[in-house]
Amino acid sequence: MSINLSIKNVPDELAAQIKKRAAKNHRSLQGELVAIIESAVKNDKQMSPLEYLAMIKALNLSTSSESTSIVRGDREVR
Repeated sequence: MSINLSIKNVPDELAAQIKKRAAKNHRSLQGELVAIIESAVKNDKQMSPLEYLAMIKALNLSTSSESTSIVRGDREVR
């Protein structure tokens, strides 16, 4: 069963942007809004600390020793 939702007081500029996006994606305004909501809900997954760590390690970032002194300096100020 589907539910009707209503969005009130949408700024004109935002409504125009959504209409433009709907046209670009060959959808109705209603279809575009549902797609936006589905995307937002689907991407709302909570990551565990281990998942964050794996993601950061996959970036292969290196940290210079300078950052250590910056952090220590910041802690001393507190």
